[in-house]
Amino acid sequence: MEAEVAAPSLAVESGRICAVAGQTQRQMRAWAAAYPGLYSAKAFDPALYSTLALATAFSGPWLDADQQRMANRVTLWCFGLDWLVDYAATTPGEARQIADRCLAVAGGDAPPEGDELTAFLADIRDELAAAEAHGVLGEVWRDELRRMLAAMVRECEWKAGLAVAPTFDEYLGNADNLGFSFVFAAHWVHTGPTPEPAEIAEVRAASWAVQRVIRLLNDLATYERDVSWGDLNVLMLGVDRAAVGERVTALADAARDLIRPLRREQPRVAGYLERQMEFCMGFYGVTDYWGSL
Repeated sequence: MEAEVAAPSLAVESGRICAVAGQTQRQMRAWAAAYPGLYSAKAFDPALYSTLALATAFSGPWLDADQQRMANRVTLWCFGLDWLVDYAATTPGEARQIADRCLAVAGGDAPPEGDELTAFLADIRDELAAAEAHGVLGEVWRDELRRMLAAMVRECEWKAGLAVAPTFDEYLGNADNLGFSFVFAAHWVHTGPTPEPAEIAEVRAASWAVQRVIRLLNDLATYERDVSWGDLNVLMLGVDRAAVGERVTALADAARDLIRPLRREQPRVAGYLERQMEFCMGFYGVTDYWGSL
């Protein structure tokens, strides 16, 4: 009788995932080197590239480095955007100008001379345009960009006192500023296949639900840094960690309810969304991505 072949152990699988993350980390460092003015700050330290690569690799362990490429490119771009809007910009007006430039380039305009942020975005835009699913999902990607940029400007207005400070629910309703669903949309375009029109709304709803969970997980992990950087955090709005933790639990359950029906027609999309959420539950329990200033 032929001997039974043992299934790969968790350690073997983890080793393969980390090997792919090593490949994609090197890619990200090369992309950052191509835009040195955008990624020259000390906060873009080696651990940032490493942990971002690991997040994608563990969320889609069935994906090789090329398949993870777009998620990592857009994530890195978002960190450059976040740095300019949340830290470098001194007024909401500056944030709006950045948003306007990005929307114009995403819509097909050439990037302004010397603007590394939009030059990188134009490279991403052109690469996505060649993907099979772009004809159906390209507008989804652009809409997620609009949502993210509008949410980032809104938060800048809250921080500057130009709008009334948000309630917990209003803050959570602005979770597009996190950028998760924008990154996911790019990954979805890149990896395909083209979804049926009826599936798009269901997948987006699940993505937004996951994004709300990650928004709060991020805030729980980054409160001290947000205080020192002058950023906004849910814990500054009169709620405590226990209340936020309870909301995370409820939101995660709701997200799983939305993911569950996707498993039949979009099993890899469903798996990627749930694994992203669960990776963040573990990751943000220890640290976050940014290096120190």
